[in-house]
Amino acid sequence: MLTADRFVRSGKVRDLYQLDDERLVMVASDRISAFDVVLPTPIPDKGRVLTGLSRFWFEATEDIVPNHLLTAEAQEVPAALVPAPLDELRGRVMVCRTASVLPIELVVRGYIAGSGWKEYLRDGAVCGVALPPLLLESERLPAPIFTPATKAEQGQHDANIDFDTMVAALAGWAPEAGRGRLGPTTALGLAERARDVALQLYETAARRCADRGLILADTKFEMGLIDGELTLVDEALTPDSSRFWDAATYEPGGPQGSFDKQFVRDWLERQPWDKAVPGPELPPDVVAGTRARYVEAFERITGASFARYLQEDVIAP
Repeated sequence: MLTADRFVRSGKVRDLYQLDDERLVMVASDRISAFDVVLPTPIPDKGRVLTGLSRFWFEATEDIVPNHLLTAEAQEVPAALVPAPLDELRGRVMVCRTASVLPIELVVRGYIAGSGWKEYLRDGAVCGVALPPLLLESERLPAPIFTPATKAEQGQHDANIDFDTMVAALAGWAPEAGRGRLGPTTALGLAERARDVALQLYETAARRCADRGLILADTKFEMGLIDGELTLVDEALTPDSSRFWDAATYEPGGPQGSFDKQFVRDWLERQPWDKAVPGPELPPDVVAGTRARYVEAFERITGASFARYLQEDVIAP
């Protein structure tokens, strides 16, 4: 019998439940985090945007790399497992294959912004990748670059690392309990494969976004191993994990208007907050503005109606 002891953990956004040894249930909440702190104010329907977009991108990229999604049907989740009404789960739940998740954030940047911009100003490089001099903030890079990062615990901050540090971290990683660590040669091969797949995913998604009048400035992926095969997991190419800019108003030389949580970050930067737990409550206009940006990202990228997604749990016009 399934009981509440199948609860695994709550992440910054998702609640995880173990369905059985091979399947995990992921429920995307409406929580929002910024600067690696979960804020006290939720964004209505945010979890459904993240789930719907991830479903869209998993299907669109399955020819590049397999993903962990098995089904997004809420009725497939036993009522005894997740303590939430079916209507609340609809549109925000994914039943996924269990994976050994790489201990690295796989970040790809096509434009120089955010922490990458700050690192470029200081070092002329990002994650050890040298860049041309005199770039402007938000400028397009000559080619997309792979810039991995550590995975921080809640309340701590991710840190950019170079490729060699990523390889070293993987060499000390044991994918499964009771199994040995990877070792340098295996770690190097896995790191190269993850890098190459992440770059291919970015380029594919960037082309789709360009067709929809959006710029995919940067994004981060999570990948893991399932039966030894590299697999895309968690979420993919959502406003939580990516910077989406409006191509019509794009102009390098400063921050850009975005369809992601940069709107929240910008508001937070103007507050007397030290970026430590607890975060400040968001005002109603910031909540409404953030929701509108997430919904617009969903509709522009997928070409689907978010209202229909809410009603029918389908990604369709």
